[in-house]
Amino acid sequence: MDAVLLGVSFDFLTAWGFWIGVGVLAGIYGIFTLGLQLNVGFTGILNFGQAGFMAIGAYSAVILVVDVGIPFFLALPLSMLITVIVGLLIGLPAVRLRADYLAIATIAFSEVIRITVQNARGLTGGNQGTISLELDNGRFFNETWQDISRWMTDNLFDPIGLSGNEFLNLPLLVVVWGVLIILTFALARLVRSPWGRVLRAVREDEDAARALGKNAFFYKLQSLSIAALLGGIAGWFLVLAQGSVSQEAFEPIWTFIGYAILVLGGLASFPGVLFGSFIFWAIYEGLRAMELPLSSDKDAALRFVFVGLILILLMAFRPQGAMGKKEEMVLGE
Repeated sequence: MDAVLLGVSFDFLTAWGFWIGVGVLAGIYGIFTLGLQLNVGFTGILNFGQAGFMAIGAYSAVILVVDVGIPFFLALPLSMLITVIVGLLIGLPAVRLRADYLAIATIAFSEVIRITVQNARGLTGGNQGTISLELDNGRFFNETWQDISRWMTDNLFDPIGLSGNEFLNLPLLVVVWGVLIILTFALARLVRSPWGRVLRAVREDEDAARALGKNAFFYKLQSLSIAALLGGIAGWFLVLAQGSVSQEAFEPIWTFIGYAILVLGGLASFPGVLFGSFIFWAIYEGLRAMELPLSSDKDAALRFVFVGLILILLMAFRPQGAMGKKEEMVLGE
């Protein structure tokens, strides 16, 4: 066994395709985790339902394009609106709850969404995923994006020699990270505004914030709605990256992966989200690409064990994360 393990190849580390794939996933889950950072790091609320918002963004966009026939660029803002409305509807009762009950309520919401999309085959494609809807209707969600991707490849990347199969996802990488950086910059500015200072006050002492005349409920509801919006945007990009999504992409484990990224990067640090997301996916996909002599289920378990060990060591020696600050590690009661 030792000889086999020593024979594992690391050639993938020099492959463009590997790093582009890592970058796409890191960008998508970076957007996903920005919402968790706003909730946990700046508002002090435990949102365990981010995967549910991601599912709503993904499925609503696909249904609008494939079932309803709405143009791609109109479907995206409409799906954003739908996701925000759902975030508000969930938040109205949920953010009144204490932190632990809020966590339970949001994870329950996420599971309700996942089980609904799993069983509503006529609306969502069920276990077959959105490809079933596309084949039934003869319309494909990615069609407009493929045209954009080809234009970017022909006019931007081919002229500088970045052509071939390993660069197929380069346009998506550029767009995802462009959106991620813009959102990160916008949120960083937002939390430095008076609105953001109220969020920090709610996080550190909600009763004191109320005593100063601030409506803590209203601010927490806004924070959760923005997180829902970010989860919906990540959901669109997930459909573009995978071509089709099904309910497995929205299991609770994906929200907890967002929390792992938070721990790696650091609470209350938006740049830390970018760093943590890239490091997480480089490790996770790197272990997958090593093709260890294990069955697929054991290989998947080993990847989570390895990431878990890194998180344990980080919590032991640098609990604030790579780019976080100890003084930011505060959650409201």
